Amino acid sequence: MHTPCLDQLPPSVGTWLEIDLTEQRLYLCEGQVRDTTYVVSTGAAGTGQYEGSGQTPAGWHYIRAMIGAGMPVGTVFRGRRPTGEVYVPGLSAKYPGRDWILTRILWLCGLEPGWNRGGQVDSQRRYIYLHGTPPDEPMGIPASHGCVRLRDPDLLDVFDRVTPGTPVWLHD
Repeated sequence: MHTPCLDQLPPSVGTWLEIDLTEQRLYLCEGQVRDTTYVVSTGAAGTGQYEGSGQTPAGWHYIRAMIGAGMPVGTVFRGRRPTGEVYVPGLSAKYPGRDWILTRILWLCGLEPGWNRGGQVDSQRRYIYLHGTPPDEPMGIPASHGCVRLRDPDLLDVFDRVTPGTPVWLHD
């Protein structure tokens, strides 16, 4: 895996992700061209960097790890490990209030020391992911606990088109 350098971002060639927290959109970019657009849901508590805030961190990140390749759609994860469950609507009733992390995980790591890397603002230690969510969860509005939620088909498409080290820019 190649860790991107801040002075080379945004990249002029190659795949990278732009997440507009105001528009609630993820753009898969190829160089300077927005190739594909996906609707997302980010932190209900808004944008922010601090551990425990429930906010989605801004700034440049990269995909540190990709988890869940080959698992069934709807695989339920806790602590980045599959639970053995596959999501069905009845699970929501059985576990009300659970923050469902489904299908795949793209774990982000911040690139900006003091802003989204290190100390109380470290996105990786905050477990900030791009992940799947149940089909009845709202999209296009902030509703997550800080992560970036996608519909399973969109997440699978992104998962197939990125690699560890892919730059990710989250901004208002």
